[in-house]
Amino acid sequence: MTLATTRPPAAPAQTRSTSPLTTYVDGAPHDVTYDGRSLMVRNRTSGSQSQWKLDGTGDGLVLAQVEGEASSATPHVLAALEAAFAHHPGSKALTLAGADLFDELAHAGVLLPAEDGSARAYCELLWQQPRLWLPNVHTPMAQQFVLTHGKYHPRRPPKPRGTLYQRFIPWLGKTFSFRSIDFERDLPLFNRWMNDPDVAKIWEEEGDLDKHRAYLTAIDRDPHMYSMIASFDGEPFAYFEMYWAKESRIAPFYDVQDYDRGWHVLVGDPAFRGKAYATAWLTSISHYIFLCDPRTQRAVGEPRIDHVQQIRNLDKSGYAKLKEFNLPHKRAQLVVMLREHYFCDALWLPRAPEAAAHGA
Repeated sequence: MTLATTRPPAAPAQTRSTSPLTTYVDGAPHDVTYDGRSLMVRNRTSGSQSQWKLDGTGDGLVLAQVEGEASSATPHVLAALEAAFAHHPGSKALTLAGADLFDELAHAGVLLPAEDGSARAYCELLWQQPRLWLPNVHTPMAQQFVLTHGKYHPRRPPKPRGTLYQRFIPWLGKTFSFRSIDFERDLPLFNRWMNDPDVAKIWEEEGDLDKHRAYLTAIDRDPHMYSMIASFDGEPFAYFEMYWAKESRIAPFYDVQDYDRGWHVLVGDPAFRGKAYATAWLTSISHYIFLCDPRTQRAVGEPRIDHVQQIRNLDKSGYAKLKEFNLPHKRAQLVVMLREHYFCDALWLPRAPEAAAHGA
């Protein structure tokens, strides 16, 4: 669930990023400047730097280190690769010249050996590396099945705390992030957003602070979901809920899998309602779902059938509409995003209008 405005900011005509760009390898900001052939990577925290040369086009791109950190300095390699693909969004692969294929990145699938002894990096694989966007990366929880309220499902990991996701949005020049909710800090903001007439029309949860404290407390006690606050450049603008679909109210309505995940959202700040912002947070929440656990193959949603703008946004972001169904409080549209579709088709970028129109 989200909200639209009648005055959306215009989306850019193309998605090629402009200098400078920021990546967040291992939670540390790395600023990357690009002059057309040269990438300069600087860790904003430690001050360490490296310089890279980028030549070629398409899948013939070649990235080579010129000076600075050794090629085994993993954060600099990851930052340079993310920036190279950001500046060449049509490229699906590139060659990393003069680099040893060291175990860490080989086992993660970041670099694969080429016949000439160089290494190949694939955009599809790079965007599945959680350490580029998640400040804290955890090993997926070992599988054990439990029964909760009559639903048999994998035991879920502890709820994450603090900053959960960070991503620089090239077409906005801003960093999108979200963090776990802080009751004392965020309750007044949440209360104000819920009482906004446009939000209340969709969520139907208007009320006083006590009601909203009880609402958030109930989610905090529910092991299958958690609450988050989303920001652009540190300015809160939206509230997110993440849930495991198998324990949720939509599980009876489709062939739910053990690690399917769904989400709800409200955009509380009217200044951040509109196409360019919606593309940024919607593609990012899908990305976060798939980064959290590699066993998650589907992201799902159930917007109100009359929330036309939200369904249109989901269409443009690559979600498929499966069916309409009835929940106790609304008639909903079931939408699904496949992991393979997201990464193979680079759906972290805005889709071309003609592609969205034809379901490509």
